[in-house]
Amino acid sequence: MASSFAARHGRSDVPIPTSRAPISSGTTVRRTKTLTRPERSVAPVPLINPPSSLTPSASGSIPVPSFGGGFDAWRLFSQVITFWAPSFVLSSIGGLRDKTMIQAWREKIALCFIIVLLCLAVGFITVGTQKVLCPSDSGNNPATYSTMGSVAESLGVQGVLFNITAAKSPTGVDLFQLTSQQPGQDITPYFTRSASNYPACDGLSFRAALDAPCNTATPCPLGPLNSSSTFSQLDILSMSLLVGYDWSQVANLSNYFVIDGAVLNMGPYMSLHHNPIPGDDLDLAIRTVLRNQDPSSGKDGTMLFYARSDIKSAIPCLTQRYYAGNIDKVTPGCFISSLFLYVGLIVILSLVFVRFAMACVFNWFLSERLAGPPDTMHLNRSAISPAVLPEGANISIDNKTGTAPWAGPKNGKLAKPPATNNKSMRSLAMSSSTTLIASTDNAPPVMSLAQIGAELFAICLVTCYSEGEESLRTTLDSISLTEYSDRRKLLFIVADGMITGAGEKKSTPDICVSLLEADPRFGNPTPMSYFAIGSGSKRENRAMIYAGHYTIAGRRTPTVIIVKCGTEAEASSEKKPGNRGKRDSQLILMNFFSRVTYNDRMTPLDFDLFRKLHVLMGVTPDFFEVCLMVDADTKVFPDSLKYLVNCMHHDQLIMGVCGETRIANKRQSWVTAIQVFEYFISHHLAKAFESVFGDSGNDWVPLITKPEIVREYSQTEVHTLHQKNLLLLGEDRFLTTILLRTFPNRKMLFLPQARCRTVVPDTFSVLLSQRRRWINSTIHNLMELVLVRNLCGTFCLSMQFVVFMDLLGTVVLPIAIGLTYMLIVNMILTPPKTFEEAIPLMLLVSVLGLPAVLILITTRKIVYVFWMLIYLAALPIWNFVLPVYAFWHFDDFSWGETRKVEGEAKGEGHGAGEGVFDGSSVPLRRWEDWERSRLRKIKREERRRRDFERMHGGYYTGENDLLSARRDVRSHQSEGSDTYSVTSSEDDHWGPQIGGYNEYNSQYPPPPLGLFVPADTIEGGKVLDGAELEAMLESGFEDGGGGAADDDDDAGADATVCVVWREISACG
Repeated sequence: MASSFAARHGRSDVPIPTSRAPISSGTTVRRTKTLTRPERSVAPVPLINPPSSLTPSASGSIPVPSFGGGFDAWRLFSQVITFWAPSFVLSSIGGLRDKTMIQAWREKIALCFIIVLLCLAVGFITVGTQKVLCPSDSGNNPATYSTMGSVAESLGVQGVLFNITAAKSPTGVDLFQLTSQQPGQDITPYFTRSASNYPACDGLSFRAALDAPCNTATPCPLGPLNSSSTFSQLDILSMSLLVGYDWSQVANLSNYFVIDGAVLNMGPYMSLHHNPIPGDDLDLAIRTVLRNQDPSSGKDGTMLFYARSDIKSAIPCLTQRYYAGNIDKVTPGCFISSLFLYVGLIVILSLVFVRFAMACVFNWFLSERLAGPPDTMHLNRSAISPAVLPEGANISIDNKTGTAPWAGPKNGKLAKPPATNNKSMRSLAMSSSTTLIASTDNAPPVMSLAQIGAELFAICLVTCYSEGEESLRTTLDSISLTEYSDRRKLLFIVADGMITGAGEKKSTPDICVSLLEADPRFGNPTPMSYFAIGSGSKRENRAMIYAGHYTIAGRRTPTVIIVKCGTEAEASSEKKPGNRGKRDSQLILMNFFSRVTYNDRMTPLDFDLFRKLHVLMGVTPDFFEVCLMVDADTKVFPDSLKYLVNCMHHDQLIMGVCGETRIANKRQSWVTAIQVFEYFISHHLAKAFESVFGDSGNDWVPLITKPEIVREYSQTEVHTLHQKNLLLLGEDRFLTTILLRTFPNRKMLFLPQARCRTVVPDTFSVLLSQRRRWINSTIHNLMELVLVRNLCGTFCLSMQFVVFMDLLGTVVLPIAIGLTYMLIVNMILTPPKTFEEAIPLMLLVSVLGLPAVLILITTRKIVYVFWMLIYLAALPIWNFVLPVYAFWHFDDFSWGETRKVEGEAKGEGHGAGEGVFDGSSVPLRRWEDWERSRLRKIKREERRRRDFERMHGGYYTGENDLLSARRDVRSHQSEGSDTYSVTSSEDDHWGPQIGGYNEYNSQYPPPPLGLFVPADTIEGGKVLDGAELEAMLESGFEDGGGGAADDDDDAGADATVCVVWREISACG
């Protein structure tokens, strides 16, 4: 027996006993008095307006919300946008069969119209704003100016800046001395000119227009101004920039003033005419601005010159003859254009760098701490027992501690039978609930977390549809072989209908059941009814529960397989009986734990599941705290589950953790190769950043089992395109959205240490179908998340703003990739010369370059740079082909090319049924009522057996031999718990809804011990050496010698088991 124990149980399966006793507390502690979290506030308005309850009302009908009534702005908008497509044309030519499909098509066109407008807006802001508001050929464009004095070794000629670095100064003019005095100063008066060079001055009688430009007062030592050979001889080069002046420079320069933004150098004129010219109004105006005006005004003569018509005509002449540059000003259009450019630079670069920095911080510092084991201080504290029902649960009036009706003195462990020498009597006694037997020792409301330990009770949910045996076995093997005790994890497999995958010889349920080592105590399962996700008759479904162990490499993992088989009518007429979708598979688990947590009414499937989980794990289901959801094509790494649970230990505000998904078939085809970097960067950049954004009390708070969550996720009737994209294409993402809306102060984390591998699509058609579902569900979920106001942060530093940017970035992907390639071509043809021209290039380099840096510093693997190059080459597919295809298929709610089954036609649904379902065929009763019916059923079979033996002298086999018991044991009920006796002779019409087995039959060994035994239980035990231990194991637990009384048999067995665990731990 000792060798059998060692072979069937690994060292990690054995919990370590604790010597710390639970902290005593008053008997009136209630969880409802300790729940002081922010989630006690009013729940948010449901996204899809689900019914108030999925359970029948007093009249027997299930309330269904009404749709289509009242004013709907979105529906009206979609009809206005598609006015050009009458309904009769869509039905006759377009092939849209009913009004729902026509409305979905109209909503798709409306969404595509909005996306096109957003793309045009982004394109205009990116490219058009600069060209429209501040064109490059405009004299007011600040990009065409260079402020005087800002460029060394430069001089201005007629307002144009020239580079004189290699200039050859002629005799009489030292160009280098001029630029050293004032870089960019005007040297136009040094060039030879004549009055005929200025046609704008013809016909004017003012001296400023008639004087010869070159005279004795202002000689012209340089060559002709209008000859290109002059500049080539001087070896000075035009910089294609205008000389810009600010107002302070004009004020400080003598004989300079401004007219309408043009800076005029009146130095030659003032040198020729030192005194005023009588009768020359233009001369008077010039001297008024230069001599009489306050220099602090910048010497602006615009108002003076434009106020008099006689001198206003001279403005073009003055500008043409004496022009030295322009005021370096920014027009409102150029200002707005620059504002858009710089705001975009700051916001986008901030997001990119903040994401990069936070991703690095999380990968370097936070993730390692979260993945580490919990400290002793955490495990030694006390908390409200899971057996204490939360606020809003159904609690009887005489329940003063608020504990669940199935909770006993062992904190949820299976109660041991009364002392007796007869195994039959012990079997029947053990079949009674502790709450249906009078007991003075109630479950303590406060318990030590050391009794649970570092390994929380975990449900590993695996949903199956059409997977083959190899895929299923790979997933189950990986979960079973994780570095996590088999006593603390449960494989929960749901086969979604009687499905045979394409190319498979066996159906998915047959494959799942063939992998199970069934527990014989449960016999053959019978179909149990429950409320499913569907319409009409499909709202009722039936499922069979197979319970046992999954064995691999010496590991025995408790396993439950739920096979959805459908009703009798469905099994005889449907191609896929029982199939209701992945969301329905998840809701079997969620509904069950929600009803257990709140002691709500259970379906027959729930009660059968409760019994089997209780026996398999040794604790009641309310002790399960975490749920690992895995698809049936995923391989989990051995240490992943341990890391995920450790993360939950470290921060009790965490409500969800995801690990890193890696690709198993990365080199299978070009389709798989382009997905490698996309998977990596979506985890290590986006999710690591969100994890950073995202000590609490000693309490368990229902999260995924909260009724609001379950009720909203279990919506059956979906009508609008938005609702169908949320629930039919991305149910996992929608569940996350609901959790974030309901618990905005809690966290969703990414843990890179927890890894898994999955097989990704290897053909483009399958990738197209998969990403169509992912993109559309992402957009519609982001549309909901962006409305959640109380996410962490504020304004641009809030998660709400990040969600908005993600939503905007997703819908404008097609225009973004076009602008990216246009930018690259433009930068190659015309390299940027100014900072503003280089801003788009900086954004592109940061967006594409920082992920490469992140790869190198987080993975230290150069090969990922190679995968990044492949991803960049496929950017047109990711950013144009896939999004455009997804947008145009907003009204396609099928799963397309993924997960095909044998004989299935394209677009076949799984939840559409006919008729009206009133709910009366699925009984709903609380656990206490189901338990009483189970006990009555056992008593009836025992009575029939005795009557048969008395009459015929033989052995009687009742409904199931496993129900048989040898002796009658009367069970005493708690006062006021029921009006009927457990041993009532009346036939119980609930018997057919209860499984035909007795899990406590004496021919089978007792269930495992679920919790660590407190110190007071093992205080009197002694440590045994190897020989004594082997002898005790070989003698067994039932027939222990030493003359001990029968009352001590079970206690001795418990102590021995604890010693075995401690000895194995010491040897390890």
